[in-house]
Amino acid sequence: MQIKDKGKPTRLFLSILLTCALLFSIQGRTTDSYFEISKNLDIFTNVFKELNNYYVDPIEPGKLVQKGIDAMLAELDPYTNYITESDIEDFEFQTTGKYGGIGTTMRSKKGSIFVGAVYENTPAHKAGLHPGDEILKIDGKSTADKSIEDISVLLKGAPGTKLTITVKDAYTGLTSDKMIVRGEIELSSVPYASLLGDKKDIAYVKLTQFTPGCGKLVRDALDSLKGVNNNLNSVLLDLRDNPGGLLSEAVEVCNIFLNKGQLIVSTKGKMADWEQDFPTKGKPWDTQIPVAVLINHGSASASEIVSGTIQDLDRGIVVGERSYGKGLVQTTRPLGYNARIKLTTAKYYTPSGRCIQALDYAHRNADGSVGKVPDSLKKEYKTANGRIVRSGGGVAPDVKISDEHTSKLAATIYYKGYFFDYATQYAKNHQTIAPAYGFHLTDKEYNEFAKWLSTKEYDYKTETEIVLDSLKETAIREEYFDEIKPAYEQLTKKLSHDKQQDLIKHKKQISFFLESEIVSRYYYLGGRIAHGLAIDKDVEKAVNVLQKSTDYNALLKPTTVIN
Repeated sequence: MQIKDKGKPTRLFLSILLTCALLFSIQGRTTDSYFEISKNLDIFTNVFKELNNYYVDPIEPGKLVQKGIDAMLAELDPYTNYITESDIEDFEFQTTGKYGGIGTTMRSKKGSIFVGAVYENTPAHKAGLHPGDEILKIDGKSTADKSIEDISVLLKGAPGTKLTITVKDAYTGLTSDKMIVRGEIELSSVPYASLLGDKKDIAYVKLTQFTPGCGKLVRDALDSLKGVNNNLNSVLLDLRDNPGGLLSEAVEVCNIFLNKGQLIVSTKGKMADWEQDFPTKGKPWDTQIPVAVLINHGSASASEIVSGTIQDLDRGIVVGERSYGKGLVQTTRPLGYNARIKLTTAKYYTPSGRCIQALDYAHRNADGSVGKVPDSLKKEYKTANGRIVRSGGGVAPDVKISDEHTSKLAATIYYKGYFFDYATQYAKNHQTIAPAYGFHLTDKEYNEFAKWLSTKEYDYKTETEIVLDSLKETAIREEYFDEIKPAYEQLTKKLSHDKQQDLIKHKKQISFFLESEIVSRYYYLGGRIAHGLAIDKDVEKAVNVLQKSTDYNALLKPTTVIN
């Protein structure tokens, strides 16, 4: 007993020593961390001073610092960015969809600047600008050899301010000065909504980005479609190529189909403030109507919150391709002097508990590249009905549809700007066309395009030819080419593409791209979307499933494994 009694104060003393040692260790590590930060900041400042004082040529301080910051942030993830004062307007446009300007995009070709797209009901539209017009001067300054970035700076400005543009009209060839008053340009994140299906009872809504108020826009679009057909059977929400945006708006969009108080997403980060749950807060639009969400590889961030939540809660089905896989949350913080930093502060988790982040930026490879989250680290989770879903690789669709391959010929014509140029010529000669959804080129019109294209310079290599070139390079390097040269030349001759034959072979695809460009001249972005729906395989498949309740319900059964 005495040994035991003597042991009590001994253990207590040892515990106190251990606690103190641990506290000193933590304090030491914190001090070491602060010292490292302070030391390296001093070194950076001293390097900057030495360069400024003694470098042989004048330096540009802002440019050097920006490059240094950009290089530092490049070690993290691509979503953590330094935003300079001059970049603020572009950043605001990306997050809000608003900017001060005239409402056009611009194209550069052989040192000249041309109007690209013209947005409906904007100052440019009201001033009579159309795609293909050549911009010669802006406020008396020549645009010759200017970059698109330079032109953008000249065109943007505070709403209400004026500018004069000297334009050569694409249709008449006449040159004139146009005085335009800049306005607040706001591109709607819901550019198109319509009724689909045999009975026109499926509400289709296209959402391009999660900007402020987009949840209300989706709800309003659904109300409008319901006003046309009160017997809506289902909803098709198109999030393809939607890069995301505001997390709060993702919650609002989910709230359209889910009751108040439903957890949509949770975030977890270094700071306690980022340990948050985001439930729905409003009244739903409809909690029972069947829902299908379209996604593809370009659907990211907030798009994945919506599609992942709809899937996790078995509130609807997801159709298309596996999504991008961005499970990270960013916030913007001020740095002073109108500069900001957008940095990743948390990861988000869908209702099942999964994080869909596909790339592991925390563990780079030896060469600095970033690898995907390995299969061994992907975890299984269950939806509300018990279906198995997995983390670490985007949202996998319930109904998979492979992306349609774009031919090298179509891609070459597009990048050369020939679809755009011919659409300008077509619009010049046709005052009106059929409605966007039903517009198609006749065989005669397609042949006229092919004849026009034959006068243009363009070349391309098919994927087979590219592989063959690679084989030749390898064979030369390994000294086998002399042996296979006769066979190689024979195969090359046989595979040599004929442009005219390729125009026939890929007629359907090339017609679609050209029709889409032509339609945009008359019906703008909404017209492009409407025209595309007519031959959209993803939409067709989603509509077919929504029209068959047995197929729809079967996809939501607990036996389903989503890969």
